[in-house]
Amino acid sequence: MKNATERAATGIAGLDVILHDGLPKNRLYLVEGDPGVGKTTLALQFLLHGVANGESALYITMSETQAEIRAIGDSHGWSLEKLAMFELSALEQQARLESQNTVFRPSDIELTETTRAILAYVDKVKPQRVVFDSLSELRLLAQNPLRYRREVLNFKQYFSGKQTTVLLLDDRTSEPGDMQLQSLAHGVISLQQLPPEFGGDRRRLRVMKLRGAEFQSGYHDYLIRHGGLEVFPRLVAADHHADYTRDCVSSGLTELDTMLGGGLTRGTSTLIIGPAGAGKSAIASLYATAAARRGERAVLFVFDELRRTSIERADSLGMNLSAEIEAGRVIVQQIDPAELSPGELAHRARELVQEGFKFVVIDSLNGYMQSMPAEKYLYTQLHELLTYLGQCGATTVMLMAQSGLIGNTVSPADVSYIADSVLLLRYFESRGHVHKAISCIKKRTGHHESTIRELVFDGGRLSVGAPLVDFRGVLSNAPEYHGDDARLVTK
Repeated sequence: MKNATERAATGIAGLDVILHDGLPKNRLYLVEGDPGVGKTTLALQFLLHGVANGESALYITMSETQAEIRAIGDSHGWSLEKLAMFELSALEQQARLESQNTVFRPSDIELTETTRAILAYVDKVKPQRVVFDSLSELRLLAQNPLRYRREVLNFKQYFSGKQTTVLLLDDRTSEPGDMQLQSLAHGVISLQQLPPEFGGDRRRLRVMKLRGAEFQSGYHDYLIRHGGLEVFPRLVAADHHADYTRDCVSSGLTELDTMLGGGLTRGTSTLIIGPAGAGKSAIASLYATAAARRGERAVLFVFDELRRTSIERADSLGMNLSAEIEAGRVIVQQIDPAELSPGELAHRARELVQEGFKFVVIDSLNGYMQSMPAEKYLYTQLHELLTYLGQCGATTVMLMAQSGLIGNTVSPADVSYIADSVLLLRYFESRGHVHKAISCIKKRTGHHESTIRELVFDGGRLSVGAPLVDFRGVLSNAPEYHGDDARLVTK
């Protein structure tokens, strides 16, 4: 049950979801992170959202000039004209103070001249939202932790009687392990920037605490784009359920559906695994276009090849994928694993499922793995995504390329136990020709054939032949011929 405290929405949709509609009003919060993580951008979005809703807002900059802050606003297309701003140069202020050694007076209860200047302006503006950027300057002026803590306490006590929600920005220049700010603040939002060995930086945030209020824990991916922060709340499958009929999803190819006991079961996940070029993407496109022809909507997340290549291949096999894309029933999204985080992919999939897309293809898990911060997280994140899609009635097809074409093929990761069904593709040879084979290894939701059939791409179409009864060892990549190869579709 959500806390009934009135909330101050941040204006960042994903963050407000994490905070269960925003920050409890009239409290003091800490937003911490290294330089470049987006603290100032988040703070400006918070203030501008308040202004848009008729609230007064004040930005107090202690390290940057007003011109620099307005330049940040301009870079996102924001107008800061209705935002009150107070600029305090720490060095100039320090020079005006009477003491040569410290900016604080002996009294423990009297505010410093710096604090007086800030709070005098606050009294003048009477803002409902305030941002202090940043506390590192106040820490520099304080010169020691005790005086610094006292000044932060002064701010907290001053605002405790005001109808003001305050964000304190901090770049974590304090001593390692110093938790003074975290203990004083009503809530703490931590922003992180993780540089991978290749590709763009990854950013994630975590709500470390929010006193007396519920929030979604854990790490959540986010991006800084034109227009501000875009936050992708961590997917929690247990929070999403939909009623749907668990009928069979047909490929439109009788022999393939027969092998699968009538087709894939709606709301399940299927793994198609095999070496490169064996036909994994073609089979996934076959299912997607069949769904589109039934009036359903499908999305293909393509990691490993160009979007145009995927469309052209499907069209060359008579699937007419380009026409389904033009009609809006199929979306093919090109994904760059070096730039996309798992949180953003899950967010995109969730948005499309909510829009009515009920068939999802991930082509392939090899590319998906490259977007993981570490391989050990692949299983949990993938399981959460598949559980969410299944509970919403979406049917998922995942592809995985095994290394090696002929002989000993190896999978980069074992995810077969996560999938509800597994289709295995293999190469085999007969009389100087290379052939392809397909078999259903696993199907949790019903009957399936145990046969191995030939998979053929010929004459501008995809077809599945009769069971390969005269061969042995096809799946082990060491086939032996024991009969008449007249059963083969191709000789």
